[in-house]
Amino acid sequence: MPILIFISLFTLLDFVVLFSIGSQIGLLTTLLLVLGTGFAGLHLIRKEGVSTFARARQRMQAGEIPSSELLTGAALIFGGALLMAPGFLSDALGLACLIPSARQLMFKALTWLGLKKIAGQQQDPSASSARPNEYQNSQSSQQDGPIEGDFISRDEPPRRR
Repeated sequence: MPILIFISLFTLLDFVVLFSIGSQIGLLTTLLLVLGTGFAGLHLIRKEGVSTFARARQRMQAGEIPSSELLTGAALIFGGALLMAPGFLSDALGLACLIPSARQLMFKALTWLGLKKIAGQQQDPSASSARPNEYQNSQSSQQDGPIEGDFISRDEPPRRR
């Protein structure tokens, strides 16, 4: 719910800034800027989506985990989507996603926020419940006997009955 409130307030503030700057620079200039950044964002999403997928596939074929490529690609696609949104604040945030040093700063901030949230959940005694223990107890009692089931071997030809 807090993220929904944040997105709503950001959108409202973005439109307020768009209308106030638009009243100063004129309607035609504002429309040209909004359409220009929208087309730039669309081009960026198309270009970076394909290239990020190719880099990630190349790293996976090499036997590596493509985490940095996926994060960078996600940030670039998010930046392109923000450039497509009408508004000057969203355009500024979208451009920040395109600058490598600003992107690294955003990654560090998001990592810090994520680790802080995880640490808060681990210290919260009300967050733990009896369900994981119940699952472990029921799982260990089932492991005492044989497990029954059917399987199909793909190597052998099917038998006739």
